Amino acid sequence: MPTTTDLDRRITDSVREGARRIPALAARLRAADLDPESVTHEGIAQLPILTKDDLLAAQQAHPPFGGLLSDSADVVRLFQSPGPLYEPQLAGEDPWRWRPALRAAGFGADDVVMNCFGYHLSPAGAMFESGARALGARVVPAGIGSQDLQARAVADLGVSAYVGLPSYLKALMDAFDAAGHDPSRWRLTKALVTAEPLPDSLRSTLRERVPTVLMAYGTAEVGLIGYEDEPGGGLLVPDDIHVEVCDLSTGAPVSDAVGQVVITLLRTEYPLVRFGTGDLSRWIEGADGTRRLAGVLGRAGEAVKVKGMFLHPRQAADVLDPLEEVAAWQFVIDRVDHKDHLNLRIVPANGVADSGALAERVGSAVRNGLRFSTGVEVVDSIPADSGPLVDLRTWD
Repeated sequence: MPTTTDLDRRITDSVREGARRIPALAARLRAADLDPESVTHEGIAQLPILTKDDLLAAQQAHPPFGGLLSDSADVVRLFQSPGPLYEPQLAGEDPWRWRPALRAAGFGADDVVMNCFGYHLSPAGAMFESGARALGARVVPAGIGSQDLQARAVADLGVSAYVGLPSYLKALMDAFDAAGHDPSRWRLTKALVTAEPLPDSLRSTLRERVPTVLMAYGTAEVGLIGYEDEPGGGLLVPDDIHVEVCDLSTGAPVSDAVGQVVITLLRTEYPLVRFGTGDLSRWIEGADGTRRLAGVLGRAGEAVKVKGMFLHPRQAADVLDPLEEVAAWQFVIDRVDHKDHLNLRIVPANGVADSGALAERVGSAVRNGLRFSTGVEVVDSIPADSGPLVDLRTWD
């Protein structure tokens, strides 16, 4: 971990150079009466948090990146996350900085890594491929779905490592067994999992077949934020990022309470400064005395994470409210056997007779507009005070 003096210097240098390159950042600093030539990690706490909604509004006003990307940035890929929010992939072998987390889980040049994050539009698949390849590993770009083929690849290719959702690793284990593959051909010994909680019960189940299962935390906008180096030991924060846990009311950093995780990236081409992830956490002390994040303890806003992606009521409303055949709607999220289940309840408008056809049309609209596959249930009514998202999941 960097010292306070080193952190001050790096934040000052990064923000100063970022403000020179990016007028929108300079304007944010001036509005907060901050001098970009001398701002420190303490001074930067005076800057109002940049929320995801702020970032979305900025991108809509100044497409595609809200005026926050330097004109000189070397961008090699462009991604779209639900919102839509657009994320640039900057040049470099590990631009999202996942290498330390993968190395902590034991990944190395001798590994064949099955990457079970999506490669379609969103950046997760590319993030982890870049990190694994930076360590010299070979990568199977498995993505999500086709578990029978993925299980066959595990058996045939000597897959030794996995990145993806923890629940998806459990599904892959089940698919391998269901296909009747020779157990001796299961050589997967390490996994780095993220994007959903890892309860002790699921970690224990996974470790029956995969001895090393460690958790990490990051976002599409930021990349790596924290990672385990031992099971349940808290998340180490890498030294190339500034992390604050901030009071939900004031935005001020707190040291001994749950608050929102707020990030400042120490880079000048796309310097997200005091970016609010919307995730809740708190600081804990690791066994070695280092300060660590306790993991994701919930969400500060209305959005919920389902199958590793955010579902936001406002985005859902943008897709569903224009459908004249739907009088009311509500998403219900549950979890069965360590898997998320998403169901959409809809009340048909007067005059709609074919509920089956309506459910099919609505399901297609959700897939196209929100990139979620969901069950659709036609019901007579939805309680007015129950909200657009009902989360029934527990994490035992």
